[in-house]
Amino acid sequence: MTEATTTARRPRPAAVVLTPSAEARVATLMASAPEGAIGVKLSTPRRGCSGLAYSVDYVTQANPLDEKIETPGGLFFIDAASVLYLIGSTMDWQEDDFTAGFVFQNPNAKGSCGCGESFTV
Repeated sequence: MTEATTTARRPRPAAVVLTPSAEARVATLMASAPEGAIGVKLSTPRRGCSGLAYSVDYVTQANPLDEKIETPGGLFFIDAASVLYLIGSTMDWQEDDFTAGFVFQNPNAKGSCGCGESFTV
């Protein structure tokens, strides 16, 4: 009789790391979210000069294939079709006197357009 061995699996690291300021922004967005929103979702639709762009929108239902990250302010989803373009990325929220927005450090991006709107992998 052999004894079954069980191997504990480490939790898989998130595809995208959110900085504390990005998590705070998710909390702010969820505090004023439209009725029915269950979280915020990051995707990379085809758009712009370089081909892919970052898009952050409210989501009203979970897609079981999307990656789900629980933040202190609410659920953050990553579109399943976008995960490969985003692995290892950091998402930050930055504000100054003139602009405010999410800023991405993406090691998969091989180039971006001059305005920063889109990127290519």
